[in-house]
Amino acid sequence: MQKLTSPAKMASCICYPRPGAGRILYARISSSVSSWRLLMRSLSDKQDSESVLPGRGLVLGGYSKEDGSVELTPVAQNYDSRACGGSLTSMVNRFCPKLKKGDHRVFYGLGDEHVAIAIVNVGPKKPDAPLEDRDEYLECVRAASGAGVLALDKVGVKDIQVEDFGQATASAEGSVLSSFQFDKLKSDPRVPITIKPYNDKSEGWNKGVTLANAQNLSRTLMETPSNLMTPCMFAEAVTAQLSGLSNLKIYQRDKLWIKNQQMGAFLSVAKGSSEEPIFLEAHYQGTAPGEPPLVLVGKGVTFDSGGISIKPSPDMDKMRADMGGAACVVSALVAIATLGLPINVSVVTPLCENLLSGEAYKPGDVVKAMNGKTIQVDNTDAEGRLLLADALHYSHTFSPHTIIDLATLTGAVAVALGTGAAGVFTTDDQLWNALHQSGQLSGDRLWRMPLFKVYSKQMKSNIADLNNIGTPWRYAGACTAAAFLSEFVTSKKWAHIDIAGVMETQGEIPYLPKGMAGRPTRTLIEYCCSLASSQKKL
Repeated sequence: MQKLTSPAKMASCICYPRPGAGRILYARISSSVSSWRLLMRSLSDKQDSESVLPGRGLVLGGYSKEDGSVELTPVAQNYDSRACGGSLTSMVNRFCPKLKKGDHRVFYGLGDEHVAIAIVNVGPKKPDAPLEDRDEYLECVRAASGAGVLALDKVGVKDIQVEDFGQATASAEGSVLSSFQFDKLKSDPRVPITIKPYNDKSEGWNKGVTLANAQNLSRTLMETPSNLMTPCMFAEAVTAQLSGLSNLKIYQRDKLWIKNQQMGAFLSVAKGSSEEPIFLEAHYQGTAPGEPPLVLVGKGVTFDSGGISIKPSPDMDKMRADMGGAACVVSALVAIATLGLPINVSVVTPLCENLLSGEAYKPGDVVKAMNGKTIQVDNTDAEGRLLLADALHYSHTFSPHTIIDLATLTGAVAVALGTGAAGVFTTDDQLWNALHQSGQLSGDRLWRMPLFKVYSKQMKSNIADLNNIGTPWRYAGACTAAAFLSEFVTSKKWAHIDIAGVMETQGEIPYLPKGMAGRPTRTLIEYCCSLASSQKKL
């Protein structure tokens, strides 16, 4: 490829590879010395990945046509006509003739309003993917907006506007989620990005930002190392997040309170750690005080070694995120309060560590739960269900209309569903339908799993009321765990969501960088939005 040697020899349209970018970047600039220096800085082998490119960037989209070419979105066409004199269309036709879905190109110097423009192929206008069990266009918008933001961030643009692609909420979600990076513990953190809507200032964009921020909060809580996120630290972090919001009451229940409630199952797990357990409780009143609340329960094991039944050492560090259920429900509550939803919601999260010590509970121990049932502990690494047993029973004290618990409960659900969906076990078809539709809308899918009686029979013990693992233990682990939890629920509307399979991402979701995923926080919020909408109609 011809090298650029001086401003005088530059053509008005330049195609040149940026080293290390893996893509070809295109620029249309003047022959001024300042523009030349700007281009050469963006192409330099020595460019620091965190160099900031002065000026504002813009993410615009295009649609895949049947012949494989790209047609700019209406917003992009309008921008091209108004600000670029048609040069953007010319550049796309010339250099992006077969741009694939999700791919992008960055253009420089097209007009005076933006220093760089990322064009992203959203895919077809009406994607046909019925087996995906989600609104595929919304998912394409999330992926496209996220890809555009990351592309501009990579070349140093930190002030970014994003078009809404006709779906402002999804565009905001993809933009904000893709920009997340847990780097607060690094000595040289990344320069933060400012993301704003280009053509939409509606409630739709604001809602998307709120949902994405909630998921990012969950990701932050899950990513934080366990020495910096003990039960006490988790409770303090959540209290700080909720304290500035309206209509909320927060309680941090201590060990003495837990003992007085006779939560023997929860306390048995906490015994092995020197960190005191905490039972965190929060109540949001968005409607009349007498209205029955929705109760969200989250498993809050801030580090899980497995206890005496110790886990293998590889990947044990990831067990800092074994409080993912608690992270999701408290983050959802932040969004619910921020949106001001007209519903009542209570959140309970039992918080503790599962460690080894001379005081730790042992295989073969029998413990008594809050509801009086005795449990034989055959595996101390099946601890999450013991926390949830007491939390679920306690939840009934609020006379809820619905109880939903979230937990990174079993590896078995990850074997069954992988990262494609979280597994849902529920006693109510109407509740399942509402949750399912919320997952289709958020793109963070759920899949219904069975609660057959055979699984409950497998949880019986010869010396106690229940065993904490099924017999035979190798099979249907997610189902037997759910069956165990059902022994502590009397509410007619209950759903257990096993999120172990979606705890982290390896980059398979375009707008979720590798790391702890914070899923399915947005699905839970969408469910609450639908609940609020249905109550308004009554």
